[in-house]
Amino acid sequence: MIKKEFIYPVNIAKSQGNITNEKELLVPSEKQIHIGTPTKNPTVIHGKSYIVLDFGIEIRGRIRILCFSANNKNNCASVRLRFGESLSEAMSELGEKGSCNDHSPRDFYIPLVGLSDTSWGNTAFRFVRLDFDEESSISLHSVIAEGETLGLDAKYEYKGNDPLLKKIYTAAKRTIDLCSAGEYVWDGVKRDRLVWIGDMHPEMLALTTLYGRVPMMDNSINLMRETTPIGNWMCTLATYSAWWLIVLADYFKKTSCHDLVLENMDYAEKTVQRFLECIGVDGSLGEVSGSLVDWPTRSKPDENAGVRAIVIMMAKKAIELFKEFNRPTDKAEELLKRLMRQPITVTHAMQVAGLKYMALGELDKSDIELMEKLGENGMSTFMSYYILTAYARYFGIERAVDIMKKYYGGMLSVGATTFWEDFHLEWLDGAGRIDEIAPDGAKDIHGDFGDYCYKEFRHSLCHAWSTGILAFMEENGI
Repeated sequence: MIKKEFIYPVNIAKSQGNITNEKELLVPSEKQIHIGTPTKNPTVIHGKSYIVLDFGIEIRGRIRILCFSANNKNNCASVRLRFGESLSEAMSELGEKGSCNDHSPRDFYIPLVGLSDTSWGNTAFRFVRLDFDEESSISLHSVIAEGETLGLDAKYEYKGNDPLLKKIYTAAKRTIDLCSAGEYVWDGVKRDRLVWIGDMHPEMLALTTLYGRVPMMDNSINLMRETTPIGNWMCTLATYSAWWLIVLADYFKKTSCHDLVLENMDYAEKTVQRFLECIGVDGSLGEVSGSLVDWPTRSKPDENAGVRAIVIMMAKKAIELFKEFNRPTDKAEELLKRLMRQPITVTHAMQVAGLKYMALGELDKSDIELMEKLGENGMSTFMSYYILTAYARYFGIERAVDIMKKYYGGMLSVGATTFWEDFHLEWLDGAGRIDEIAPDGAKDIHGDFGDYCYKEFRHSLCHAWSTGILAFMEENGI
């Protein structure tokens, strides 16, 4: 199920110092250090130098260094490694534009010795910079990226003739494959190596679209139940507990996972009861008010409209699921009745309009006008499935696909091979690519953007919540 990848660098992105035969690192060869006749010229480093390798694609994993000799003090060289999802991140100093080691160390020193085959790191990257100090006298055989991805056969593939749609499908698939190549589904492979259940609905949609039932989704659903006692909110957020039940119900609808639902049914019923205790008879949100919808709507006018939409979705899904398993639905029906006593009023955010459509099955005239006005400029990586589904209903599949192509194609146009935690088309104005250092006067598409908890280089460029488009594509025959 988990496939190991061995990827050689495709380019020397930058280098400096006394390095000979650096391009030999691009040449694949046997993955074994030896003392016989070299099968290719070694790459030799003398003194203070650095080299940045571009592996051409986002990787979940580490690098493997095969070293002939390292003639420093005690025959052990100290080498600094810097992993980057972009070239500029790999060139950054810790603390510069948010550059950090959060969740997975990506900037550290290693000991390198002769006749060695060692692997270093466990993060997400496309670029790796190796820095050698002034005492270095090192001979390298190979530097190979060694990673993991899902190795399952996809039951949905894009088979059309549009090259951009093919690239979008491929990048979305690689994103979810990397984020799911473990025991659980992670939001991000560099940062956010966590089970954020409130972000997992589009991730579940992507996985079931491609593969059906998978153990890492089962594990993630169970983990959140096991680590959140009733009375607490999952990940401390009420909306995340609501999303857990939505994920469970839709996962069952797509995979018929009776055993998993039975294991979680008592908790699901208690979750509905917990919400019923919070929501007023008049439909007021009570302590659920102000719970997170997504970061761009945090503490903004549409936040509680989004909260209401999510909890309505949860109540409806609970009724369907409980009926399927012959469980009482009266509490879920009462919860829904209360929530429907107040309207979902959207004023600014297209993603909340998308959630409203998923909750109610229809939009008001003002919501439709908002979506038409914003178009691709109102898109969201996290909320893409809900936005595009609503957009297709009111403006047709062709226009929805066109928006998807402009938005996701924007990331691809600056070198993305996986899809990001966040993105706005206006970032492209005057910005460089992720595989180049921004020229003077240009913006760094990675280091100069982002917001909230994903500012600058802390921004994840491989984030599973961006892959809901796979379900949108499959559902609409794309």
